[in-house]
Amino acid sequence: MGLASALLSFAHGLFGPGIWPGDWVWATSTAGALVALLPALGAMIVAIIRKGTGNRYDVVTLSIFGGIGVVAVFLLPWLLATGASQVYQEAASPKGGDSGFSSSDLSTFNTDYSPLVGKQSAYLGQGQNVYEVLFYPNGMQLSYIFYLILLVGLPALSLLFVMLQARTAFRRGPKWPSRFFWIPFVLMVLASVGMGANTAVHFWLGFLPLSVLGLIPVALVGPPPWSVINRPDPQPRQKIEPYRPEPPAPKPQQQLPPPPAPPKQYPATALAQAPEPPALAAVPGPVPAPPGSRNSGGSRYKRVRRLGHGGFGTVWEAVDTQLNRTVALKIAHAPDRDTEERMQREARALAVVNHPNCVKVYDLVEEPDGLALVMEYLEGRSLAEIVDSQGPLDDIAAGRLWSTMAGALAAAHEKGVLHRDLKPSNIILDRNGLAHLIDFGIARSQGDSKMTATGMMIGTPDFVAPEQAMGATASPASDAWQLAATVSYALSGQPPRGTRETPMAALMAAARAEPVSKLPNRSAHARILIASLDQEPRRRPTLTAVRRDVEGWLARAGKSPDGPVTQIVPRRPPQQQQPQHQQPQRHPR
Repeated sequence: MGLASALLSFAHGLFGPGIWPGDWVWATSTAGALVALLPALGAMIVAIIRKGTGNRYDVVTLSIFGGIGVVAVFLLPWLLATGASQVYQEAASPKGGDSGFSSSDLSTFNTDYSPLVGKQSAYLGQGQNVYEVLFYPNGMQLSYIFYLILLVGLPALSLLFVMLQARTAFRRGPKWPSRFFWIPFVLMVLASVGMGANTAVHFWLGFLPLSVLGLIPVALVGPPPWSVINRPDPQPRQKIEPYRPEPPAPKPQQQLPPPPAPPKQYPATALAQAPEPPALAAVPGPVPAPPGSRNSGGSRYKRVRRLGHGGFGTVWEAVDTQLNRTVALKIAHAPDRDTEERMQREARALAVVNHPNCVKVYDLVEEPDGLALVMEYLEGRSLAEIVDSQGPLDDIAAGRLWSTMAGALAAAHEKGVLHRDLKPSNIILDRNGLAHLIDFGIARSQGDSKMTATGMMIGTPDFVAPEQAMGATASPASDAWQLAATVSYALSGQPPRGTRETPMAALMAAARAEPVSKLPNRSAHARILIASLDQEPRRRPTLTAVRRDVEGWLARAGKSPDGPVTQIVPRRPPQQQQPQHQQPQRHPR
């Protein structure tokens, strides 16, 4: 009660004019305004702490935030509010209780401010408390309605703004920690029903305006930066550890290296499973050609191992001996006219696209066994392999994947380049979990002439857009459909139209425009997936609109669109799950 007495004396000296309804009535509202600063101060402290912790809610941070909420929103406001009412009751007592007021304070406390209020001592220190007024009314009906509006409405409005302060302090993160503020506030209101009704009315009249203004300093503190929000997320870090190559063990100088293993054949969509390549020496020297390579001694690109083999070409890991860097070498199977035209078209298409998540083309060269496309090279695994072996992505990871790939495709479309074969095996996740779009092998610039029938490809049937399957001209809306189908696969583990026994059956299902039936309906992205997989191209949202919608959802979830996309939702029983620590594999972008 001594703390409340000091607060009232300070409030009386700060603002207690001797005008109606009375100096101590004004002091009560001023005290309420000062108490309203406590929740705002607590929210500011939380916002400042989150600038260093982000969304890391461990035992320590939860204890700190919970303690701040209890002290700043419940304990101190409750002690001061109920203490103020007790001080007035002691001051108004005929026995002259110990109120803590000075003699000068008591002299003005007994001043009469008629009409309505009368003596301040009787108005503030006597009469019914809040509980009695609300549940045992003893007066006119109009007076009861007046008290009901003020004693219920003012705390309810104050609760709204305390909740807004908490939401502002917990921006760019989940909303549930705001309960550390609004639940203690509700408890404080309920615990204050023993206050004198008149004291409570004027207390809340001062509390409400300052709770509104308290939003300003909390907002000025600002949210935590994205770098801090993404830093404490441990799961993506655990996922990228298996992809770090181990340093080779030291060997005795006289020990001869084992002979290189013969290259392994892979289907078109498979990724290399070969062991780690030998480490390059500090000083570049000749790299022996592996078995099966037709590399001549004068070639600039020394092949190390074969990464993939498909219907169009073979991809090698190679070393550029002039620049001493590792590259991916894509060599055509048959050096005929159509194949060369297609290779040149792919090189021209990719050369004009400049995006960090699109494969980069360095050169187009003649090799002894055909025309070769020289591309950048990275370590990683395909989206198809990750989903198949570990399980579907969660909504955060899928949103980042969609946003990143939509930006990459939009950059290609701005240059007039269509991908036309976007599927899970053509998206590579590098060591840091970032997505990269590869294999523009059937990409075509919008101004190029159509290929012959032998060179015409429309993409993988399970992920081909309906209009492409029916032979119509591809468009940016077709790429948008294939990207949405790929995201749906990442969330559900299966193509949106389901799987068919043969590629021809899948192609016929696409040509018949069969409705999508395997969508992840429980995903937060279900609505925009349905819109993007519309059978009619003109009704689909653009990639720009999709990216804006997905990034808005990520921002509301407190996540950056630039983070890794390796966080998965395991769907298999524990005994069937693949071990997380797998050997790193390298693939071309």
